[in-house]
Amino acid sequence: MELELTPIQKDILYALITLYKKKGGAPVKGEEISELINRNPGTVRNQMQALRALGLVEGAPGPKGGYRPTAKAYELLAITKPDEAVRVPVVVNGVPMEDLSAEEMNFPSLSHPEVCQARVRILGNIRRIMPGDEVAIGPTPVNEMMVLGRVTGRDDTENVIVIDIQKIFALPKDKVEEHMSSPIITVNADDRVKDAAKVLIEHKIHRAPVKDGEKFIGIFSLANAVKAFIEGKANDKVRNHIDPKLITVEKDTKIREVLKIMRDEGVRLVVVTDSGEPVGVITDYQILTRLAPEPVR
Repeated sequence: MELELTPIQKDILYALITLYKKKGGAPVKGEEISELINRNPGTVRNQMQALRALGLVEGAPGPKGGYRPTAKAYELLAITKPDEAVRVPVVVNGVPMEDLSAEEMNFPSLSHPEVCQARVRILGNIRRIMPGDEVAIGPTPVNEMMVLGRVTGRDDTENVIVIDIQKIFALPKDKVEEHMSSPIITVNADDRVKDAAKVLIEHKIHRAPVKDGEKFIGIFSLANAVKAFIEGKANDKVRNHIDPKLITVEKDTKIREVLKIMRDEGVRLVVVTDSGEPVGVITDYQILTRLAPEPVR
């Protein structure tokens, strides 16, 4: 017998899975779910009892406890499990949505090419996406396809957006050196956070490598800057507010391979090298937006 969930139960289950992935598999508290879906915490607690009885949710005891989705929940909602998932980027109005990922894409209008629509199931809070927004979905993990279009509808109960497709295309087979930014804009490890943030803003970039002498030691981003500002550390040194993971690729690496490396390593910028010497950088933003066909841009 197939389970039939109510809209609120689906909302809670989607929110639980979204937060569970975001927290790297740590239990999710009911209050976190209620905040994400804008529901009363008591309502969430009551529904959790029903979801546990259905075998879709399990409890984790203790002060750091909460809830976890079961394999049955993933199967019911046709969502890939965390260890199988590949993040499929979602760009809205030219801005990459770091907490959203496309989980499933259907083309119900393929038999009517003059309509050309897609239904895209999103993992994350789709209430940030509104009808009329321009979206880019992809590249998809297997064939590296991207879908670009305009949002025409949204189904919050299914976490689905409907888009009118403007273009479907595959990532080019170009080498990364053909699209990298050069020379490299950097910030110094001993710069103040607020001064480094100005460098990013002046160059209209979100992140840059950090240099300590002649050596790159990590990445500094606007997100790092905002966090430092909130903590009252705007005058602190950049070296204390960086993402230490720095990934390099050789200049003859294919764009498609670079994107795969970004996914696998969980980074949004890579340094491009020529025989080990840094010569440029490329970001996911460049790949996901600037490489679109000219009419789409």
